[in-house]
Amino acid sequence: MRFFKKNKSLFKTLGPGLLFASTAIGVSHLVQSTRAGAEYGLIMLVFVLLATIFKYPFFEFGSRYANITGTNLLDGYFKLNKWILVFYFIITFLSMFVITAAVTYVTAGLLMNLLQISTNIKNVVFLVLALCAIILLFGKFNLLDSLVKVISIVLVLSTLLAFVFALSSTQLNNIHFIYSIEIFDKKGIIFLIALMGWMPTAVDMSVWNSIWTIEKIKQTKYHPTLKETIFDFNVGYFLTIVMAICFLFLGYLLFYKSGEIIPDSSSMFANKLISIYTNTLGNWSYWVISVAAFSVMFSTTLAVIDGYTRSMKFTCKLLFDINQFKYFNIFCLVLIIVVSYLIVWKFLSNFKMLIDISTIISFLIAPFCALLNHILVHSDSIPDEKKPPKWLTKLSIFGILFLIFFCVIFVIYV
Repeated sequence: MRFFKKNKSLFKTLGPGLLFASTAIGVSHLVQSTRAGAEYGLIMLVFVLLATIFKYPFFEFGSRYANITGTNLLDGYFKLNKWILVFYFIITFLSMFVITAAVTYVTAGLLMNLLQISTNIKNVVFLVLALCAIILLFGKFNLLDSLVKVISIVLVLSTLLAFVFALSSTQLNNIHFIYSIEIFDKKGIIFLIALMGWMPTAVDMSVWNSIWTIEKIKQTKYHPTLKETIFDFNVGYFLTIVMAICFLFLGYLLFYKSGEIIPDSSSMFANKLISIYTNTLGNWSYWVISVAAFSVMFSTTLAVIDGYTRSMKFTCKLLFDINQFKYFNIFCLVLIIVVSYLIVWKFLSNFKMLIDISTIISFLIAPFCALLNHILVHSDSIPDEKKPPKWLTKLSIFGILFLIFFCVIFVIYV
């Protein structure tokens, strides 16, 4: 009891970090990490860790900037240069529909598997998008914040349980740091870029983290210390790393060299994933895996739609005179849902291509967003005593070089 009283302010702060985690732990983990372990082996663990380590500063900078300035990263981009925000608007507009479609498509497949229904997946995609719209329109940030906390608990516990049982059913001396040589061919390199594009998530989504940090302050009417805000973010980021490792190992332990092929269809992928888990771990695990998989993807879809809606609203507010449009927020939400639904129709028969396109787009714009965040938190708008520590600044520089290097590799191979 004394612990909760002593850390009452800290618990008020918790929320944006879990929202970040719910956004990150989605396609990148459930689909891409599982595919990485299944198709290429444990060598992919190296790239997962590299991506999460080198991207860390740019997401941390979003929380840091919001706490110190009381504004989100979009305000910072606008202050640096109006045309920077224009470019952000363009790349966001071009990518948000594809990314929303990708996460919704996976969510719909998992829901069909969970409910054991065999209807047209387009109907389930519509249902998922409509449910997200209702939650965001009527529940707003309070409901989103509370719902994600519950889903995060279900996700972590069920995934860890599945991981422990999969590990216990495997002879430890049979686990080797082996890999498929195909990782070094053109297809393997493209997949590697796609994996790191959303590992743990796209760098441009650091904007959402800054927006949610401000929304949490408005909700609780409490402005946390910088230390509390960074702690909240670190909790969420640590969860993304742990879950990525779990899903990669699950893919390796249950799929690698099993002869199983991961299907292109979303519903077939969900069914294949769940069935192999249950065949390996036992029938008891069906509901554990099904609920965990659907929970992670539904929270991702919900957070992605909310993040894009808020970022577009703030961007347009800064660039254009939209104050007279009372329902502009609703307009953005409806636009994202409608166009994303139409994209699902287009890629209905090629699920993996949709995922790869989404993640590659995210990776190619990552160096630009990373550089902006680095410049912003080292600008005059941040007091010297609250600027990032030297180790984080150095990691940020190495991270930018890391992202540029792999973008060059991608251009060369493609």
